[in-house]
Amino acid sequence: MNKQQIIQRQLKNLHEVYLRVSEIFQRLPKKHRLIIIFTSLLALLLILMPSRHELSQQNLGNESFEIGKRYQVAMPQQSSGAQRVKTIDIPSIDSKDNDVSQRTNTMTTRVNSEQQQAVTWQSVKVRSGDSLARIFKRLGFTAQDTYAVSTAKGQDSKLLLKINVGDTLRIATNDKKQITALEYPLSKTDTLFINLVGDSFQSHKESKPVEVRQAFAHGTITSNFWNAGTAAGLTDGQVISLANIFGWDIDFALDIRKGDNFHVIFEQQFVEGEYIGTGNILAAEFINQDDPFRAVRFTDGEYYTPDGKSMRKAFLRAPVNFKYISSSFKRKRFHPVQKRWKAHRGVDYAAKTGTPVVAAGNGKVIRATYDKYNGHHVFIQHGNGIETKYIHFSKRAVKKGQRVKQGQVIGYVGSTGLAAGPHLHYEFLLNGVHRNPRTVKLPDAKPIAKKYKAEFTILAEQRLQELAGSKSAMLSMETNRESSPLSDD
Repeated sequence: MNKQQIIQRQLKNLHEVYLRVSEIFQRLPKKHRLIIIFTSLLALLLILMPSRHELSQQNLGNESFEIGKRYQVAMPQQSSGAQRVKTIDIPSIDSKDNDVSQRTNTMTTRVNSEQQQAVTWQSVKVRSGDSLARIFKRLGFTAQDTYAVSTAKGQDSKLLLKINVGDTLRIATNDKKQITALEYPLSKTDTLFINLVGDSFQSHKESKPVEVRQAFAHGTITSNFWNAGTAAGLTDGQVISLANIFGWDIDFALDIRKGDNFHVIFEQQFVEGEYIGTGNILAAEFINQDDPFRAVRFTDGEYYTPDGKSMRKAFLRAPVNFKYISSSFKRKRFHPVQKRWKAHRGVDYAAKTGTPVVAAGNGKVIRATYDKYNGHHVFIQHGNGIETKYIHFSKRAVKKGQRVKQGQVIGYVGSTGLAAGPHLHYEFLLNGVHRNPRTVKLPDAKPIAKKYKAEFTILAEQRLQELAGSKSAMLSMETNRESSPLSDD
């Protein structure tokens, strides 16, 4: 076979290949054929386009250059025949690598930023009966998502087990609908954060700093203590706290008189300049029937008189916030249910059903049960032969054998047993003998420790000066207000 026959055979084979490829191409969907045509044209353009090296050779005269070496190139000037010499640097391999590294870092930063911007946040409010699993299911997440978030590394993830109705959870997801972060505001200052780090979640709690400022309040009783406290700008909690501070010495149900007044220094709390609520009462004065009582809070959280005696006595006079005394301690009283005369060896405090009743002092619960006479009741044994009894509860909050502290809730006012209406029947026994809870002499609690006496004395003097200053300012304002003439309109 000669050379011409070989060429003819090769051309024939190529023609057959072309026909076969053309047939296959025609069978392809139109979309695929367009992609192939576009790709082929792009490849052709890339082949015909001059390389960067060729352009540089054209611009620089097709000379060979050594990497890292500086060269001078004559640049012609249009205004004169003189030539300006411009120095150019051919970057070395190291500098080129640095440029590439910088461009890569910039690109990575841009990608990370785009990923962060792609995160979508949504808020969900906790409903009654909700758990984290139920919330996640409602939002379309899986049980695996719930497990991964609730078992995030760190102790703070356990806080998700006690979510409260009305709280708000913020959840972040990426473009793939995967959870990347969760925020749970625990309070006005504390927030729980759970973030996806790598392939696992990590938890931590952040607390905003609280700024504490001092504020003053003054009030005069015209009808009752509660209304006077509210009119002075005190919160419900502050009114109760003020009554608890002086409750050892003043019976706020029977001793209060019109014209009694009080002065209070207390804390106000701010977070990032926003008011979030009140703090502790720092010092207070209550003038009851012209008899002044003063209290100063020390660093141990207790309140003392200016000379260091504790404001807290060993027992509370009244273990419940009551409306009035429905029946006092009497040797002989006509029983409203049994309809006969008998001794009333306690005090009945009328109050709404469900009103909390607290332990009058530290002790041990020796009885907590129900019977048809006393209804739900609790007896507490204290030291020095003292026992207190609390009768006619709607519900008990402690059990027999349990140790309780003064002020701890032990039950709730009710009308169980032989009771004509909701009230607390309270008894006080000393060595087995009933005493009138309202008149029995109560032992004082321990005074300020000797080693803190000097520190407390300085603090007490400062607080009393602040009280006196605020009182003077208030009296001055009232005097100016009363003496200012009415404007003529």
